[in-house]
Amino acid sequence: MSGDLKWNKIFGAALGTAFVILVVKTGAEMIYETHEPEKMGYFVNAPEEAEAGAEAPALPADWGTVLPAADIAAGEAAFARCKACHTINQGGADGIGPNLFGVVGGPVTHRAGFAYSDAMIAHKAEAPNWTYDALDEFITSPARDVPGTKMSFAGLRDETTRHNLIAYLRSQGSAGYAIPAPDPARQPGAAPAEGAAPAGADAAVTEGAAAPAEGPAGAPTTQTTPAAPPAATSAPAPK
Repeated sequence: MSGDLKWNKIFGAALGTAFVILVVKTGAEMIYETHEPEKMGYFVNAPEEAEAGAEAPALPADWGTVLPAADIAAGEAAFARCKACHTINQGGADGIGPNLFGVVGGPVTHRAGFAYSDAMIAHKAEAPNWTYDALDEFITSPARDVPGTKMSFAGLRDETTRHNLIAYLRSQGSAGYAIPAPDPARQPGAAPAEGAAPAGADAAVTEGAAAPAEGPAGAPTTQTTPAAPPAATSAPAPK
């Protein structure tokens, strides 16, 4: 009998404790009722990187100047962080990501048989080839450049490291992909030229992209009709 009373006391104490906690919690909520402030006391504007960058977009790299000066050995060292997913030797097997031999200048989905994500396949319709600009944008932030990509790499924000890496990638099976001539419009401090191609397109290679030769710079382009030849019916010659 005494054993039963002992357990009854334990259960009673537990129930009493739970009841007291519940009563105290409910009473505290009634006494100290909180309300959301109608107006925040302080507003801290901390724009995300994309928002801040949108205010002053950086010029695309001048590959004609950057690549000849790039440090290929440093680019190879930077590629070490890619080796967990990619190989780059000729004939190398695909890993989590495709083999990257000859990737620079090649098609976006350059490895036949590799299971590219739907996002990358859709991206190919917008940017068919891995130009220098396209690679630079993708390596900076893969998820931002191709939303939905299977590539989980966060990206390389350091510009010099990216340029060295792209120079190294070019040295691995893409040496035939030409380096464009230096472009003064892409030099630091240069203002974008009126009617210039948008960032993301390499400097060489766009058919019909050059400005018309005739007319002063900045003048509106108008279609002119050639002047009619001199009339054949001039005054009759004296007989």
